[in-house]
Amino acid sequence: MNLIETFQDLVAQVPELVQPLIVALAGAIPFIEGEGAVSIGIIGGIPPVVAAIAAIVGNFLCVLVVVLVSSGARQAVVNRSRAKAVALAGGGTTEEGAVGTADTHSTPRREKFQRAFERYGVPGVSLLGPLLLPTQFTATMLAASGVGKARILFWQALAIIGWTTIVAVIVGSAVYAIR
Repeated sequence: MNLIETFQDLVAQVPELVQPLIVALAGAIPFIEGEGAVSIGIIGGIPPVVAAIAAIVGNFLCVLVVVLVSSGARQAVVNRSRAKAVALAGGGTTEEGAVGTADTHSTPRREKFQRAFERYGVPGVSLLGPLLLPTQFTATMLAASGVGKARILFWQALAIIGWTTIVAVIVGSAVYAIR
């Protein structure tokens, strides 16, 4: 039994009031996200609008936490690098230091993200990102690149709402047609 089947079984076994919480939990898991979670909810018998809202909330809350943690970690690294640069420069103030903080460990996934980021910017990476990577990974990479938290969250929210809504309409229509 895989993770999606486990969530579908869980939705079927819990009271109606708890079912959206299960869908929200599924939405917080990378690779399931809002799109998979809304499908689980609709197939499990939850009304499409309720399933979509739960999936969106679960996916976005996870992305929110990831962005806050990633941005905080990046800021700590930048501050440490600046302090080190100031100490090496003899204690004077300097605006450099962030220059040497780039990630030197390049992976195929990171390279793919970087190419897309350079080509499409934050809106494009956020809106097209779910086709390539989970939103949590995209949001982490955007934060690591120094993009502001509010900007990341705005575009990720639009992407999560858009993709989850599209999948909800498709799956909801298919379930309605079958019934």
